[in-house]
Amino acid sequence: MALLKGLVPRGLYNRLDPFEASIEQFVRSVAAEIPAGTRVLDAGAGECRFKAFFAHAEYVAVDFAQGDASWNYSRLDVIGRLEELPFPTASFDHVLSVVVLEHTPQPGRVIEEFQRVLKPGGMVHLVVPHMWEEHQRPYDFFRFTSAGIRYLMQSAGIRIRKIHPVGGFFWQLGRRLMGVLAYTQCGWRWLLFPVLAPVFGLVLPLCCYYLDSLDQDRAYTLGFIAEGWKL
Repeated sequence: MALLKGLVPRGLYNRLDPFEASIEQFVRSVAAEIPAGTRVLDAGAGECRFKAFFAHAEYVAVDFAQGDASWNYSRLDVIGRLEELPFPTASFDHVLSVVVLEHTPQPGRVIEEFQRVLKPGGMVHLVVPHMWEEHQRPYDFFRFTSAGIRYLMQSAGIRIRKIHPVGGFFWQLGRRLMGVLAYTQCGWRWLLFPVLAPVFGLVLPLCCYYLDSLDQDRAYTLGFIAEGWKL
């Protein structure tokens, strides 16, 4: 995907990887809604890829800095565990956490910590995976259904604003088809890559992008965007 991102126009790439495009659109919308000077905690910030969106806010990035050995964690403000956030109670207006909860063995505890550090009426903004391959092993523990993330949020004292599926069966199928190319990237299988790449990396995923509107049930979604207020 990193190679493809540099080779094709942005609009086309967003159709080949609609989950990432949906995440960026979601985070941009969150940033656009909040006033200047608002305190925002990016929990599980990694390489702080969303920092630029919150230039008008007081952005704080925290991560335990062990998820991906190839990442540069130098832009983090704080290195710490999300299960025990090193911040005072009621110290943030918003908490953002994007595809992070699957990497903690205690996701319920993490959401409780989000609730604790939020000011009354503050908001939590989550993106969680539902049907994904394992990644960043061994720090990959869970996947989430809509009912599961709803339960965790409500149990922590978060009032649900929305839980929205990201794509349906065909977006899921497109991701799996592109996974065929990941399989070819080892040993002799590299010989298959140039043959399969145009079909599995471009034509079929692009078709899946446009077919996805046929799935109204969204049971095969890639993940969920979830938001709520601190009660």
